[in-house]
Amino acid sequence: MKKLLAMGLAATLAVAGAAVLGGCTEDDGSITVGLIALHDSNSTYDKNFIDAMEEACENKGVSLILRTGVDEDNDCYDAAADLVDQGCDVIFADSFGHETFMIQAAREFPEVEFCHATGTMAHTENVANFHNAFSSIYEGRYLAGVAAGMKLVEMYNGDQLEENNFDENGNIKIGYVGAYTYAEVISGYTSFYLGAKSIIEEELEEVGLVMDVQFTGSWYDLVAEGEAANALINRGAALISQHADSMGAPSACEAAGVPNVSYNGSTAAACPNTFIVSSRINWVPYFEYMIDCVVAGEDIATDWLGTLEDESVVLTELGAAAAEGTQEKIDEVRAQLMSGELHVFDCSTFTVTKTENKNANATVDENGVLTSYMADVDTDANYAADTEAVVNGVFMESEERSAPYFDVQIDGITLLNAAF
Repeated sequence: MKKLLAMGLAATLAVAGAAVLGGCTEDDGSITVGLIALHDSNSTYDKNFIDAMEEACENKGVSLILRTGVDEDNDCYDAAADLVDQGCDVIFADSFGHETFMIQAAREFPEVEFCHATGTMAHTENVANFHNAFSSIYEGRYLAGVAAGMKLVEMYNGDQLEENNFDENGNIKIGYVGAYTYAEVISGYTSFYLGAKSIIEEELEEVGLVMDVQFTGSWYDLVAEGEAANALINRGAALISQHADSMGAPSACEAAGVPNVSYNGSTAAACPNTFIVSSRINWVPYFEYMIDCVVAGEDIATDWLGTLEDESVVLTELGAAAAEGTQEKIDEVRAQLMSGELHVFDCSTFTVTKTENKNANATVDENGVLTSYMADVDTDANYAADTEAVVNGVFMESEERSAPYFDVQIDGITLLNAAF
């Protein structure tokens, strides 16, 4: 493994969007880490990675070279190659579309380790120095849904819901701003909905829950995310959550006085009246593991999954808008998830409608219960289904690879601008 040249603390490189943080020299036997980020710290998604990498590198006493604003195209390969030239021993990229370019770089530079978040290909590409990592964030989103459900119960019991917050069948309506119709987003909004639904069913009689999802077609678009949230609010959503990376949706909720569950960090400062909670992946455990492996000359796991147990899946502190008793309920449900008593995608907790164009890979019984589902785990050009995902009545998300593959469209969730 290469040794790095001495680097000045927080020295700025003569490359746009790059900076060196920390300082270790060849004599101390340490390493240099490179981070490729799709956006910068203005994106809640990228800020979560950047903050975690800076913390991990500081904890481990290693240097960091940060590259921000790297598109999901050949710019990623160029950034990776440049980081190799800068002396990086391990390079991490944070966005799904970076993956093929990271694999290209890994093949070209076998002496450097390449790690990637949210990717799907490491377990099938057989590139020894390329690795994927993710977490069971669906469990965090389920817990955030529990917090949402507690708020909805408070609003219902306090007569705070308006007539347009109910559908024609008397179900409470909520909304979700999603980036793309990827499995990662589908897994996330479904787990959030199921968490909220579990509380509604537990606490309210003869009242159900439905959710509309509005997609933006972008991971980060302040205007589009705000417009999507406003469209959902205008349709009667009593509460909004999101899987998109700007402050567009939370800000729209604050302006309209609609409770909001954000993602990747607290929005309490900007949205003091409407913020409930946020779930996020805590990347520090993985980054420290990755660094330890490289320093020790040990293999990094091909496909690593963080969990609630290792604190890779976390929630922020509750906001002022959270209902009384929410923390206690979250703690109770978290314990059930960690013990295996509760499974997020327990097929007995939802139903599935199968039509010609919807849930083609599903098998359902006469009651609409999912009994079998062939998931696309080993990604190929045709996205062919290849792996049975339902085991003993549970869709086993992230069992066969770390990145999510739950893409079932369940009843109660309506996609407003996407076709299945």
